Amino acid sequence: MDIESVREYCLSRRGAEECLPFDDTTLVYKVMGKMFAVLSLDRTDWLVLKCDPEYAIELRDSYIGAIEPAWHFNKKYWNQHAISKLSDSLIKELIDHSITEVIKKLPKIRQQEYWG
Repeated sequence: MDIESVREYCLSRRGAEECLPFDDTTLVYKVMGKMFAVLSLDRTDWLVLKCDPEYAIELRDSYIGAIEPAWHFNKKYWNQHAISKLSDSLIKELIDHSITEVIKKLPKIRQQEYWG
């Protein structure tokens, strides 16, 4: 999967929006105003996603060199993924997992609004 395919998939998710809150080269994807993915135009092979803490460790152990703790993020919850080293289906699954992790932290009424 290349960066453009990742970008298109992120934007295809319900309620997803793209913004540049940090600088001109860091694409941020949000749902319900909360960040679920980050793509750098400078480091085009890396995708940063939110993850359940236990699953994050499992992924890092299973995909050594392809999934690592995310640089400049809370390493308990965020992983960086080498998109060229992972299958398209896994990347899509992890993007969807990231959205689920973001939504489940919202108040119940906002969760219902998103899933409803």
